[in-house]
Amino acid sequence: MTGETNTWIAIGATALGCYGVKLLGLSVPAGLLERPLVKRLAALLPIALLAALTALQTFGTDALRLAIDARTAGLAAAATALLLRAPFLVVVAAAVLVTAAVRAM
Repeated sequence: MTGETNTWIAIGATALGCYGVKLLGLSVPAGLLERPLVKRLAALLPIALLAALTALQTFGTDALRLAIDARTAGLAAAATALLLRAPFLVVVAAAVLVTAAVRAM
């Protein structure tokens, strides 16, 4: 098999897996979803996943080492803008501009 064939097989397997997970989620009884603990977990889990993804993409490298670079400065700028209660687009713009400025140095 070629690399292109393997890629399409992986895409198909991933699509089937995602569909299976979605079907599994739909088969959960409604009574279980109404429990307060489940509601609280469902509210907090996306935030935790996004925070983990942001940290991994900001500080991670291919060599599994901590990286402090322009991305870190951009994240710090975004955090500062959030502390100042700036609108979301301003937060994103601050992160982009600071990251680009540090990379240009």
